Amino acid sequence: MPGLIHRRAFFAGTALAVSAPSLVRAQTWPSGSIRLVVPFAPGGSTDLAARLVADGLAQRLGVPVVVENRPGAGATTGSQVVADAAPDGQTLVMSNIASHAISPALYGNRVRYDPVRSFTHIAMVITNPSVWVVNPRSEIGNLADLVRIAKTRRGGLDMASSGAGSSNHLLLVRFSEMAGIEHTHVPFRGAGPAMTAVIAGQVPMMSDSLPSAAGHVRQGSVRAIAMSSAERHPAFPDVPTFREQGFDLVSTSWFALSGPAGLPAPIVERLHRETMALIATPESRQRFAELGGTPGDMTTAQFSAFVASEVASWAPVVRSSGATAD
Repeated sequence: MPGLIHRRAFFAGTALAVSAPSLVRAQTWPSGSIRLVVPFAPGGSTDLAARLVADGLAQRLGVPVVVENRPGAGATTGSQVVADAAPDGQTLVMSNIASHAISPALYGNRVRYDPVRSFTHIAMVITNPSVWVVNPRSEIGNLADLVRIAKTRRGGLDMASSGAGSSNHLLLVRFSEMAGIEHTHVPFRGAGPAMTAVIAGQVPMMSDSLPSAAGHVRQGSVRAIAMSSAERHPAFPDVPTFREQGFDLVSTSWFALSGPAGLPAPIVERLHRETMALIATPESRQRFAELGGTPGDMTTAQFSAFVASEVASWAPVVRSSGATAD
């Protein structure tokens, strides 16, 4: 019996020793500025959502939250930086449908992280549909025009997106298959550069997430021809859906807050609580509505399960579509 007691005491002491560093990190967190990695270039939907979160969390946590844009490889470059980071709550990522659902299937073995196990998924921030936009001087006024013009061009129509592996890239692939047309995908390192190219007339159209395109549509610098929501968006009632134009396509993007695997529970709970409070404020809800997005309302457990379900649902879509990481 004494030996058993000693063994129990040994294992209990070992467990306390192992958990002690995590407890210390949680008690002293945040210990300085927090880095929020955005795996896309500035100006896109992920970047816009991240900056709203960064500003709000900085006020609530009392430390600077610095946005760091690390684009590349379908949003996997910046995501890998966070997967490799220490689980101390000082490095986070704006996870999204590209980095954590589509690109792992699209890039295969080139992605070293597991979108579920390599991260601690903290809070869903915003969801939104995609919108297709063209240069206002373009002869493309709707999807029928797009299909007609694409069929008259060798190699189809140039179609831009924020990058290979984005949900908008895959939406282009799915539409082209459905419409029976060819297209040349023109990937950019973020939605901002892609939008600039459309406005300049360098590419005829792009598939974009609504938050990053909303301001340009309102200003008239681009013209919206289709929305991927199930019904017309209340903020843009004049933009028809894909379904209205004869294509049964509905697609929603999401943007969220995640960190490296192994984040201490107290840090996760604090970040989730502060993020949920932030996106529930009237100011945030108004800003999200202006951007065409819907604030998230998931618990941490629900969000983690959601990411796993997204991985499972998008992987076969990527394989069947024939999309490649061009």
